[in-house]
Amino acid sequence: MRKPDTLTQEIGVLKRREVEARILAPVIDAMGDAFGREKVLAILSEAIVKVAREQGAEMAREMGRNDAGAFVDNLEAWTRDGALEIETVTTRPAKVDFNVKHCRYAEMYRDLGIPELGVILSCNRDHAMIEGFAPDAELKRTQTILSGGPNCDFRYQFMDDEGDSRAASSIRKGSQV
Repeated sequence: MRKPDTLTQEIGVLKRREVEARILAPVIDAMGDAFGREKVLAILSEAIVKVAREQGAEMAREMGRNDAGAFVDNLEAWTRDGALEIETVTTRPAKVDFNVKHCRYAEMYRDLGIPELGVILSCNRDHAMIEGFAPDAELKRTQTILSGGPNCDFRYQFMDDEGDSRAASSIRKGSQV
């Protein structure tokens, strides 16, 4: 049995993604040369989605619940150290909508010269993570900053109308959740 993964809690998601990217980028380049970049990126994408789904399920287990309030409570890990500037659009017990207006993840991947890997390593996780966290929840997103949009538009619908009302109060505290 694997030791529980507590790295994110210790160093934050932004720093974790940078470490992962710095390790994976040259490996992906070498594998791409050997096996074809498209094929390697497709396999990487599948692996990242699987990991994100598992991490979402683990997050729900650790929190003991998987409602909108629990999800909002966990946003701190992604926004730590000013990693994301969030603008709240809508919050209700079963609905959480926000826009990311500033994304240090996108800046980091661009600074490393690997924005296309950033989409796979970070943006690609969002839908799978919520599937693992709350299988009945749905995420709709039409754009991301890393893909050239002016913001990332996150629209979460949790199917449990009895969701935790803390979702609305927690996210209203400001741009740093």
